[in-house]
Amino acid sequence: MRPRSALLILALAACGAPAERAPVAVAPSAPAQAPTSTQSPAPAPAASPDLAPAPAPAPAPTPPARPAIIRLSTGSGDPGDSELAAGDDALAQGNVDAAEKHFMAALGEAPKSPAVAVGLARVRLARVDVALDFGAAKGNALLTAAAVDLVRVTKAAPAFGPAFVDLGRARLLLGDAPAAIVAMKRGVQLLPDEPEAHSQLGVAWLATGHADDAVRELARAVELDPGSPARQGNLGTALIMAGRTREAIEHYEARAKADDGDPRAHSDLGTALLGTDDLQRAVAELERAVELDPSRPAFHSNLGFALQQLGRIDRAVAEYHEALRLDPAQTSAWINLATALARNPATRPEARAALAKARALSPDDPRVKANLEELDILEGKRKAPLK
Repeated sequence: MRPRSALLILALAACGAPAERAPVAVAPSAPAQAPTSTQSPAPAPAASPDLAPAPAPAPAPTPPARPAIIRLSTGSGDPGDSELAAGDDALAQGNVDAAEKHFMAALGEAPKSPAVAVGLARVRLARVDVALDFGAAKGNALLTAAAVDLVRVTKAAPAFGPAFVDLGRARLLLGDAPAAIVAMKRGVQLLPDEPEAHSQLGVAWLATGHADDAVRELARAVELDPGSPARQGNLGTALIMAGRTREAIEHYEARAKADDGDPRAHSDLGTALLGTDDLQRAVAELERAVELDPSRPAFHSNLGFALQQLGRIDRAVAEYHEALRLDPAQTSAWINLATALARNPATRPEARAALAKARALSPDDPRVKANLEELDILEGKRKAPLK
């Protein structure tokens, strides 16, 4: 069984997305080529022996992250605005019950306000505890009602951008991708300088498999809000999907630096580094992810993969076993465990048993069949195919 076979795969955690992603292989991207000039460079002036070189300017500090919601309050002092502000704050802190209380109070003060209607719709969206993935809450009655209310707001107040962004979120979760994109694009048109609008549209493009469109919108969100670790991570994930791994690493690094205590940030960075064969750094980042959250089976499986590439088979096997202890249904971990065990003739029976577990979980997975054939070749039960 070839140790660097393409059949060895790893799970890429969604770097700014809350849901686990399916196992994928991270392919290295081609290095960028520097632009060339047709003109000969001018000779540099000789340095004066009496003058010390000027110090390099200090890098500009990264600004703090902007709010991860589009605020509904304006600070105008209009009826209901102070309650809207309190509702915004409560929702940003994850306190949905308090947010609903404040938005209901705002409704009593300003019953025709589109902002109040959007706030109450957001409460419904928040109560549907699912990741922002396409069709994640298809048919959900609460979301359907929220979408109906938001459509009503967009018709009554066609220039109120937040309503379009939240309508797009609801439609994405309900599985109506075309309508979701249309609504979010309109929200971005109305709120061109709002990073959350670009971010929501970018995540929608990402969820529907449009990597280049996602990169464009998420890059704009980062440009508007460079201090946000989550936006840096989302852009990194979009760049991975677009095959631009080295660029993705820059944004994953920014995310991990800004939020060193986030295990997913280190896992995503380590996984991306595997795609460029930077194995030592990958192991360090993946070890940090496991240190921060040892309960995540994908973190152990990814660390095992990285260790296996470095030839640290015993440690790799231990990490695979831990991943499978936490989640015995990880087909990829069973396959990778088998590839590690197959290196040693004494543990090949265990490798075959691991592949049997993988086949029971995923009978149609072609990787299982291919690895069983390689194991048969290693054990002399069949001849290697002619090349």
